[in-house]
Amino acid sequence: MARLNVNPTRMEMTRLKQQLKTATRGHKLLKDKLDELMKQFLNIVRENKRLREEAESALENAYKDFIIARAVLSESVLGESLMIPQQSVAVKVKKKNIMSVNVPVFDFQTEESSGDIYPYGLAFSSGELDSAMLSFSDAMEPLLRLAESEKTAQLLAQEIERTRRRVNALENVMIPNYQETIKYITMKLEENERAGTTRMMKVKDLCRAKELERKKIYEKEIEDRRNAAI
Repeated sequence: MARLNVNPTRMEMTRLKQQLKTATRGHKLLKDKLDELMKQFLNIVRENKRLREEAESALENAYKDFIIARAVLSESVLGESLMIPQQSVAVKVKKKNIMSVNVPVFDFQTEESSGDIYPYGLAFSSGELDSAMLSFSDAMEPLLRLAESEKTAQLLAQEIERTRRRVNALENVMIPNYQETIKYITMKLEENERAGTTRMMKVKDLCRAKELERKKIYEKEIEDRRNAAI
């Protein structure tokens, strides 16, 4: 903890107490935000795990079918068959707000120029290649959903780190500094008040002593006059 370099006055203490109140409220709000971000992040991580398993399974099946197709067809026939793709994917990226974090939402549509996904004539290909093309087409949606989920998790993780740093700064630096400074000013004001009280008591004692001295002088003068009259 470090004390702020301020003048120990009541006005300064009032200002610091207001700042401490604001910092304490901000700390509570940020802590609540951090808890909610962590909750959202864990939900997305679980969803991300499910999507990853789904995408990996779809890709595994697609590659298995493609390996079988390569074993059945020659390399030249396979390359010729896949030279001109018939299917395209259009992706539109929208935004969704999660706890003040803008995360992407992928809206995608697939289009087939000839009405199907096969870029070759069915008479000149094998059923294994058809299965591979269908498996790759089915893997497209899980892959895009996985990309959306992973980007969301990445953005939330960055926001969690930023929020955690702010919470730690308030909790371990700013709030203790305000409290230490307010304590210092309070002690300083009490010390000044005690010093002022001591001075007032000394002034009263001096006044009382002078009053007693004047009273003694006055009484002595009266006594002298009486003696002179006798």
